[in-house]
Amino acid sequence: MADHANQFKAGDQVELKSGGPTMTVVRYIYGGGVQCSWFSGTKAQKESFTEGALKIATPK
Repeated sequence: MADHANQFKAGDQVELKSGGPTMTVVRYIYGGGVQCSWFSGTKAQKESFTEGALKIATPK
């Protein structure tokens, strides 16, 4: 298997290319996912996304 350079690192602020909240990269998941966390109001959320669906968040 070829080495793959991760585009993001833990702590990076990212967002979906299609829009949505600013999220924090938590870690890479074996198999190609990127686990992210964010707050929806006061509730913590966590989900995994493919690396290709994410981009570095633009400052708001």
